[in-house]
Amino acid sequence: MENRLRSLYLLQLVDSNLDELQEMKGDLPQIVDDLTENVKNKQAAKKELEDILKKSILLRDQTDTDILSLKAKIEKYKAQQFQVKTNKQYDMLAREIDLSQEKITKLQRDMETLEGKAVLAKEDAEKLAPELEALQTELASRKKELAAVNKEHEDEELKLKHQREKVVGKISKADYQMYSRIRKAEDGRAIVAVQRKSCGGCFNRVTPQRVLELRKNSALIACERCGRILVSDEIVESVKKTL
Repeated sequence: MENRLRSLYLLQLVDSNLDELQEMKGDLPQIVDDLTENVKNKQAAKKELEDILKKSILLRDQTDTDILSLKAKIEKYKAQQFQVKTNKQYDMLAREIDLSQEKITKLQRDMETLEGKAVLAKEDAEKLAPELEALQTELASRKKELAAVNKEHEDEELKLKHQREKVVGKISKADYQMYSRIRKAEDGRAIVAVQRKSCGGCFNRVTPQRVLELRKNSALIACERCGRILVSDEIVESVKKTL
């Protein structure tokens, strides 16, 4: 049990040191993450607008080709009207001319719609471009700033992470889950020492009997108020010597 308590308290100290390193970075990691996500979304939006523009232009050009083809057919039908010998043939050509003209009218409306979509997509993409560029510039600057902070504490952080892996390897799965649960609920502090006969986390009074039990290092004893695991001065001193 004594080794179990030492391992848990050592893990707490290592995690607390890692937390301090994270605090030195301030909001930078979150800012970089948010900017990265924002840039990604803006890039996706710009690409979507560019795709709409490209598709609209292609459809517009195809529609224009179809209109020219229909106009050529109308001219052909008109020429054929002078060559027919019966009213029935003349009327049939007239119907074809009318149908073609109706198609042209519809296609011309479609062209106007496509032209409008292309113009709007182009304008929106042009508005988005400087916003995206500004975000990318800020992201690059923030990344550089974060990299400098990381570089400053890189060796220490790597050392602590390596030490953490070794400590976690010595802790049972059940103890690690308990530790993680309390640490998450209690602002990162799951294992605390008794200070001036009080819990080192919430400062709730620890009874003399509990203090005596703690000194035996023979059980996991939790604070009655906050639920943090309490450790004796002996455990604290022995663990600090290993750091």
